[in-house]
Amino acid sequence: MLNFTWKVFSETGSVDTYLLFKELEKENDDRPDSQEDELAELDFPIS
Repeated sequence: MLNFTWKVFSETGSVDTYLLFKELEKENDDRPDSQEDELAELDFPIS
């Protein structure tokens, strides 16, 4: 979804599309990268 949103922004220059891209990027950064990361966190919890 990020790639599509960036492509639309780069072709149109739409500020709204850029803001959507940044919002999606932020949501993506808040999530673990993969299921492996989630499992590793369960195996080695940070105290």
